[in-house]
Amino acid sequence: MIRIVIAEDQQILRGALGTLLNFEQDFNVVGQAENGEVALQLIRTLRPDVCILDIEMPKKSGLDVAEDLLNMGIETKVIILTTFARPGYFERAMKAKIHGYLLKDGSITDLANAIRNVMVGKREFAADLVMNSYHEENPLTAREREVLLKSAEGKTAKEIGAELFLSAGTVRNYMSEVLQKVEAKNKVEAIAICREKGWI
Repeated sequence: MIRIVIAEDQQILRGALGTLLNFEQDFNVVGQAENGEVALQLIRTLRPDVCILDIEMPKKSGLDVAEDLLNMGIETKVIILTTFARPGYFERAMKAKIHGYLLKDGSITDLANAIRNVMVGKREFAADLVMNSYHEENPLTAREREVLLKSAEGKTAKEIGAELFLSAGTVRNYMSEVLQKVEAKNKVEAIAICREKGWI
């Protein structure tokens, strides 16, 4: 039997996944979690063969859990389920050495087959997600990234300028360029967008 933990914050979807996967003769859903923190506890305790993680969850995202499992050396195979075809997410997932990255709108048959393939050492990636990850190149220059990262640390234009030997006005110009390039309203939004896309 393939022992499975499911982590999904939407109760109806979580329950449906659990029921449908349990119908498969070679599957046993041994745990279900409503957030990433509970998922991590269940995986550490139950040591399932496979965990299916929603990418967007309260307390810890699916990617946070995957990274924690890698750091802990827990060998449970990780399949991420997502509705988000975002490059930054895919890059993080690859670094966390996940085994599957699939879209939520796939069929239960596809998911079941992916679980079986992962168990014999294959990796399963939705083609749409892989293709999308290569569409957007980082539009920021090295200096713009540097300014944005220092801004993310809470530093003012004056403090950033002092560290990078620039005037505060030049720092503000760089920030203005960043906002324009990433189509953000303010620096907080710019930082969030760039982190999500893996640009900083």
